[in-house]
Amino acid sequence: QVQLVESGGGLVQAGGSLRLSCAASGSIRYINTMGWYRQAPGKQRELVARINKFRTTTYGDSAKGRFAISRDNARNTVSLQLNSLKPEDTAVYYCYLEVGTTYWGQGTQVTVSS
Repeated sequence: QVQLVESGGGLVQAGGSLRLSCAASGSIRYINTMGWYRQAPGKQRELVARINKFRTTTYGDSAKGRFAISRDNARNTVSLQLNSLKPEDTAVYYCYLEVGTTYWGQGTQVTVSS
């Protein structure tokens, strides 16, 4: 069984920054892709960023130029640096990883006030 634990969410003013982290534990032998999705109230879940085993990154349109994803393979962690936050970034952010099966974290709330 694989477990993901997210941390780092919270309340921040527009223009501020947050850093989200996600630690994976359990029966993990090989992680392909790790990343983050988010879901705002009344909206579909959308890709924020992902990073594969070659450290190739992909960003959603809303994240480009403002967010940065990184991973530590030795520690099975993935982090997301959120900069220049906007009220429309308010959402629950979910980390995930792919090891043949996709696992999800429980989500962490990010709230950006105007």
